[in-house]
Amino acid sequence: VQLQASGGGLVQAGGSLRLSCAVSGLTFGNSAIAWFRQAPGKEREGIACIVSDNDDTVYSDSVKGRFTISRDNAKNTGYLQMNSLKPEDTAVYYCNVNVYWGKGTLVTVSS
Repeated sequence: VQLQASGGGLVQAGGSLRLSCAVSGLTFGNSAIAWFRQAPGKEREGIACIVSDNDDTVYSDSVKGRFTISRDNAKNTGYLQMNSLKPEDTAVYYCNVNVYWGKGTLVTVSS
C-alpha cells in the first residue's frame, strides 16, 4: 500500500492550496480518508476526514469553513482544498487511510 501526498508549497496568508493523496494497493472506495498535520514543536492533529459509504465529512474547529476534503474513487485520490490560509496553518500535512500514512507534504504560509 502506498500513499503519496502532494501539492504543498509556500503561499501568502489568505491564499489557497490543494493537496492530493494518491493511493495504491488497497480498495480505495471502501476506506475513509483523513488528513492530519504537524506543526513544528507540536503534536500531530487530525483536521479532516471523509467516510467511504456516504461521503460524510468531519473537520476540526481550526479548519472548519476554510478547508474542504473530498475524494475521487475513480482516481484513487483524496483531496484537501485549503482556502483563506493563515500562518498558523504552516505544517507538514499527512494523509491517512486505515493504518497507512503518506510521507507528508510541507505547507508554509507567510504573513
